[in-house]
Amino acid sequence: MKKIHVKKPDVKGAVHKLKNLKKEDVKAYWKARRERRARIIEERRNSAFARKMKPVYQFMNRFSLVFHALLACIINFAIEAISRHSAIEAWDYMTGTPVVFLYNAFMIFITFSVVYLFKRRIFVRIIISVLWMALGVANGYMLMKRVTPFNAQDFKAAKEGLSLITNYFNGFELIIVGVGIAAVIIWVVSMWRRGGQYAGKVRRVWALIGIGICAVLYGFVSDMAVEKRVVSTYFGNIAFAYEDYGLPYCFMASVFNTGITEPNTYSKETIAEITNNGEMAKNETGRSEEELPNIIFVQLESYFDVDEAEFFTTSGDACPNLHAMYEQYSSGYFKVPSVGAGTANTEFEVLTGMNLRYFGPGEYPYKTVLKNQVCESAATALSSLGYGTHALHNNGGNFYSRARVFNNTGFDSYTSKEFMNILQLTENGWAKDDILIQHIMDAMDTTEQQDFVFTISVQGHGDYPEEKVLENPRITVEGIEDEALRNKWEYYVNQVYEMDEFAGNLVKTLEERGEPTVVVFYGDHLPTMGLKAEDLKGRYLYNTNYVIWDNIGLKKEDRNIPSYQIMADVLDRLDIHSGTVFNYHQERRKTKNYLADLELLQYDILYGGQYVYGGDQPITEGHMVMGVRDVTLKNIVPHLKNGYSLYGENFTKSSKVYVNGEKQKSSFLNNTRIDLSETELKDGDVIVVSQVGSSNTIFRKSDEYIYQEGELILQEGTATDKTRSWVEQADEEE
Repeated sequence: MKKIHVKKPDVKGAVHKLKNLKKEDVKAYWKARRERRARIIEERRNSAFARKMKPVYQFMNRFSLVFHALLACIINFAIEAISRHSAIEAWDYMTGTPVVFLYNAFMIFITFSVVYLFKRRIFVRIIISVLWMALGVANGYMLMKRVTPFNAQDFKAAKEGLSLITNYFNGFELIIVGVGIAAVIIWVVSMWRRGGQYAGKVRRVWALIGIGICAVLYGFVSDMAVEKRVVSTYFGNIAFAYEDYGLPYCFMASVFNTGITEPNTYSKETIAEITNNGEMAKNETGRSEEELPNIIFVQLESYFDVDEAEFFTTSGDACPNLHAMYEQYSSGYFKVPSVGAGTANTEFEVLTGMNLRYFGPGEYPYKTVLKNQVCESAATALSSLGYGTHALHNNGGNFYSRARVFNNTGFDSYTSKEFMNILQLTENGWAKDDILIQHIMDAMDTTEQQDFVFTISVQGHGDYPEEKVLENPRITVEGIEDEALRNKWEYYVNQVYEMDEFAGNLVKTLEERGEPTVVVFYGDHLPTMGLKAEDLKGRYLYNTNYVIWDNIGLKKEDRNIPSYQIMADVLDRLDIHSGTVFNYHQERRKTKNYLADLELLQYDILYGGQYVYGGDQPITEGHMVMGVRDVTLKNIVPHLKNGYSLYGENFTKSSKVYVNGEKQKSSFLNNTRIDLSETELKDGDVIVVSQVGSSNTIFRKSDEYIYQEGELILQEGTATDKTRSWVEQADEEE
């Protein structure tokens, strides 16, 4: 067998050459490379194959616009097939809505117009095609893992997304993705080197004129598409919008169409007229301080009354507690801005009183304007009347940027999953809602005055399993023949049953507490089940249900209400008139130009001159702290071999131990003990326990403790300052 000989690299020779390298040598080297490249190109141009293909190239160059159009259609079909996980569904989309398909293909076609600015036209076409295909692959994969398609806001949350990458990819998939990206990069680079160049003269001025004409033409076509309802500027469900209007349009809409466009009639005088010269910015109530009740809003994830479904029945009442409340207290349909997804958008409408319809299609204001800008809300409106204001959610604090958003909307505290010891999870891994009761009570216990508590549940979250995961379900579903669909609904119905138990237990706890209280329960959107209007008694996909429980004798008034009006409605029933937008709803709800003037008011508050405030804004900066309990350390016990056991109070799974600023490897055992298996301490070391969220965000820190001769010496006043915003302190440390 012939042996393989590996030539030993001449390291010394290479080093010697580098030492004696001259400037002239470098110039000569690159000159030789350029000459060699020119010879190769010339040889290719004069090769037999090139001569044979020359008429073909000339034909393709002459009719390049036609071929661009064909390529755009092919790419559009390919990315839709990947996004829909089916070439058949992509074909149905293309043939069923050909105008929508061609509109999206035209958008892709427009991007190819830039190739005429370059000699390496093949390479530029490849780059553009790869970018579009990468968008389709990313969207297709995301839709395998979640219900929300890939959109521009995912780029803004890229840092957080990287910390959650293992939630979307397993180890093998990460390797495949890495190999795939590397292969595409290598191929693109090789095409830069090997791809042919345009032989004629590049007329860049004419190319720029052509690009300008294409841009104007695209603007005209887009306006016509919206006017003729080929596409829409409002996405009630972003996933459905991607299916109906295509990936290119929806993704680009999420890039460029955000915020509220300035209305034509916007001016200082118009705002003064709408708000009675700023009178709507008032904060007042007809109740005495003792008569003001606690106000609790509970947003139930994906909840609706399953008795509204007409295509199946259940073996028992899935929500007996809420049904009993419907009979005794004010209730009705709750009109929400989305279906199947969009929790944060229902939340936004409830908290601010603003109508989402005026924002960009598929936009999440939590991820755009509210992430970095303060805005009045129910929290600011009620805090002006002396309320303590708290938010709670049994999911991650950074999810939907809530920790920053709640700070920017005036809350005093936010208790997220990182501050909860969640022991019970659903079969697909979401925290059960019963944990929220103790934390609602804890939040109310932090103040002596009345409290506003905004609670977001997560138990009902999808995706719902198609296989049977509940061995002995409390409620069974009948009337659905498809086994996978029946399993999904049976799983969902049993989550609703437990969510209803949570609602009943919360009311019971509040009754025992004995304080005057109003609680609003509502669903944020219908579950992700592919429901159709004809499946529901109400024949409307944007309706969930709400009920207003109270122990202060409010009159029962049943009516249907949209989510952006619910806060104003509840406050009006309590004779509370606070918050500009809520006052506007209370005074203008049934008047002429109500919605048009609401758009003007929203624009003024978020994007305009804030004329409504007359220089006296209700919030200029946030002051929120994360959590309501302090982590304290009591003592530390060394292990027989290595490490220590750290004892204290209020530990959670998100409690991380830092020694001299360095995170330690730790094991959470319970709310009073954390083990440090590899830590070695010496006298003078500083120990801190922090509550850490995704992206290693430190939400709250304990006081510092100095390790001295086996004891912990407390350094008072070194913890997170509860008189200042956690955001401000976190940004200072960064």
